[in-house]
Amino acid sequence: MRKLVYYIGVSLDGRIAGPDGEFDFFPQGDEVQAAAYSTWVNALYPETIPTAYRAAAGVAEAPNRRFDTVIMGLGTYRPAFDNGITSPYAHLRQYVVSSTLKPDTDPAVTVVPSAPLSFVRELKGETGAGLDIWLCGGGRLAGTLLPEIDELLIKTYPVIAGAGISVFDGAFDPTVFNVAERTAFPNGVTLTHLTRS
Repeated sequence: MRKLVYYIGVSLDGRIAGPDGEFDFFPQGDEVQAAAYSTWVNALYPETIPTAYRAAAGVAEAPNRRFDTVIMGLGTYRPAFDNGITSPYAHLRQYVVSSTLKPDTDPAVTVVPSAPLSFVRELKGETGAGLDIWLCGGGRLAGTLLPEIDELLIKTYPVIAGAGISVFDGAFDPTVFNVAERTAFPNGVTLTHLTRS
């Protein structure tokens, strides 16, 4: 069965964005450190680079290695949409969970207006599908989909946001994950791979 994997960047205080959706406060380190980190991560997960930036990241022709599907909330989709990009991950099957987004926004994007939990269960059970499903964000959607999240890939940046969008926003539901691997980078970022207990 396919896995649902939440791959996301967070601050030390568990924020994936600022109060108004800002994400430019995550420190990258100096130019050499940022390049080394990006090269390593992009080689592992090239499909997580938005289509418009794949050539600049050197992964324009890279095959999808881990994911063939992305699911995101409206808040995650909105920055691209507001800049005229209606299909930010054209190299993946794209789903946006939103009760307000028009279903005909883009033919390559499927709007999921309700019941994301049952929808994800259907996606995970698809026969013939080879790669996993990337939960791209946001926090409320992650809180809703927590029962179906199989793995976490958490990029932790050495910064305190103080306020903003939580990595998980939902009901109190302690859920244990095991650390499978942790990699630290010279720019202070750590990438932690966790699996459901």
